[in-house]
Amino acid sequence: MAKIKIAPSILSADFSRAGEEIKNITLEGADVIHLDVMDGSFVKNITFGPKFIKDVRSFSNAIFDAHLMIVNPWKYVENFASAGADIITVHQEACGDKLIETLKLIKSFGVKCGAVINPDTPVKSIENAIEYCDMVLLMSVFPGFGGQKFIPEVLPKLEETARLIQQTGKEIDLEIDGGITLDNVKLVKDAGANVIVAGNTVFKSLDRAKTIKQLREL
Repeated sequence: MAKIKIAPSILSADFSRAGEEIKNITLEGADVIHLDVMDGSFVKNITFGPKFIKDVRSFSNAIFDAHLMIVNPWKYVENFASAGADIITVHQEACGDKLIETLKLIKSFGVKCGAVINPDTPVKSIENAIEYCDMVLLMSVFPGFGGQKFIPEVLPKLEETARLIQQTGKEIDLEIDGGITLDNVKLVKDAGANVIVAGNTVFKSLDRAKTIKQLREL
């Protein structure tokens, strides 16, 4: 079974002290720092760009996972790679028939790549791209804002994706993002997810280290 990795989303962190938040969450056990990049066009929210990632990179040695919720992501992947992202994930809905080309482009800059689909996008849309991925990310909420409720209809899609990953014979992480709590984390892990994105569940916790441990072990 693939190693379980906990990836707190800094969308729920205090941006006025982002570096400190990232440093602390790493010390408290985070394996991955999930960085939600939103452009106000692909999703109805705006967060940050490459400079932010470059500025906070020195605060943590955890994996930096840049989730690009932006239009025409291929235009910007080099900037995010240069800023310090370890893995860059892009949406099938944003890339369309340029998804595989974009994944290859990301890899050309020496970082890992991943494909993302929204809750209403079929897994079949990325079936041919999975072999090019280091990670596949399934959204269990519609992207744009933190604090949303988990969409349970994504569970069969997780199982389907896990089967497709297994068929490749490659070590490809399966990430889930959206509404993950201590009450549903076992469900997504049982369905095949091994990278668990959690925003409010971690950052609103009174004992973040304990919460991260519970997300990993439940």
